[in-house]
Amino acid sequence: MKHEIDLKNYEIHTDLALEKIENEKDGYQVEEKKIENVSITKVVIQKDGSKKLRKKVGTYITIEFEDVSDHENRELVTSIFQKELLSMMEQLSIKKDASCLVIGLGNEKSTPDALGPITLSKILVTNHLFQLGEVEEGVRPVSLFLPGVTGETGLETSELVGSVISMAKPDFVIVIDALASKSIERVGHTIQITDTGIHPGSGIGNERKEISQELYHIPVISIGIPTVVDAVTIVSDTIGYMYKHFSYTKEHLNDPSSKFVVGINYLKEEIKEETDQKEKWFGMIGSLNEEEIRNLIFEVLSPIGFNLMVTPKEINFMIEELGSVLGRGINEALQSYSPLFKESDTF
Repeated sequence: MKHEIDLKNYEIHTDLALEKIENEKDGYQVEEKKIENVSITKVVIQKDGSKKLRKKVGTYITIEFEDVSDHENRELVTSIFQKELLSMMEQLSIKKDASCLVIGLGNEKSTPDALGPITLSKILVTNHLFQLGEVEEGVRPVSLFLPGVTGETGLETSELVGSVISMAKPDFVIVIDALASKSIERVGHTIQITDTGIHPGSGIGNERKEISQELYHIPVISIGIPTVVDAVTIVSDTIGYMYKHFSYTKEHLNDPSSKFVVGINYLKEEIKEETDQKEKWFGMIGSLNEEEIRNLIFEVLSPIGFNLMVTPKEINFMIEELGSVLGRGINEALQSYSPLFKESDTF
């Protein structure tokens, strides 16, 4: 007898619009392009798709890359990020001299959640220079705000941000936060830029009040990178990789050269899966599709409190590198008309 899975209380832990649309056919538009080994996807969620996808109407730009520890890759990703951020600013009709408040969300004492604070430490502050005297033409007023987290301050982040906006009166806001993904390979390898604002903590089920244009009446651009996945994702992805492993083994069973192959990368290798063998290999689990497996694992892990949020072991290095990419990209986008920065000629 087939197991009936209760889906009504299950919500996949992800902040990425690209992952929300994977199993949906309408309610959005997609444009894709590739520059060398970097993929850029623009998702426009329409009104009829917003409720179904549980994402706000607006534009979501996703930049996917392999690595930023290599100098050339880091330069390429930074340049692409800067150009896509400029494109979003132009789409929102933000003027070249408009003042900007950059907000870094997150807990600087918790490395996976420290993307916002780390990025802010890389950003050039110029707002105070305008109060001291004349500033070179092309320099934009930029100020920063690090609100901390509600658990430490006892104050709602959205209300703190609103108070600072009322005081500083910026023309637009950029908010940076660590995100959650439902895909292991996207952790630390994806940047999302959107004009819809952000719900702090929504990806891990700890949703706070939103930071958005609707609330503050000025454009809000949110930028995030996934730094965590939940245990459900890790277990379900592992089952998927096991399917590929068994399929590869069966296909090369009589191939002597396969005995010398060590460590197949199932993320990069094109492997024909033996779908008709799944039930034989995994029993009842093999009869379920990917979504059903994910929900079954959720049913098992959640009641015992084991659906943990997990981050890579190299997260310290990763956050520092990614914070530098975002910080430099934001600097060059905000001050692209300034003599302080020259336009990147990477591509």
